[in-house]
Amino acid sequence: MIREKHPLAGKTVKLKCAPDPDELDGKHYWIEDWWVNVSDKSWMFCVGNPACLKYAVRSAFSYLPLDDEVLYGKVSGLGHLIHVSEIEEN
Repeated sequence: MIREKHPLAGKTVKLKCAPDPDELDGKHYWIEDWWVNVSDKSWMFCVGNPACLKYAVRSAFSYLPLDDEVLYGKVSGLGHLIHVSEIEEN
């Protein structure tokens, strides 16, 4: 299930997210890569992983697509999953 590295891997982007407890909207997000490349599996099958659990709840309340267009990266040193649609376009 490994994908080609995301074109923004290693770069920082600004997020446009629905309100959430982590207050990700407007934050700078350093992209590591696609989640499936980081973990070797879909976020939907990562039992007990805190980043995946938080993303699952956030994605449900934000009506994000139920797919694997999900990235892993960091905001202020903490790991988060985001959907590619949450990257603010310049």
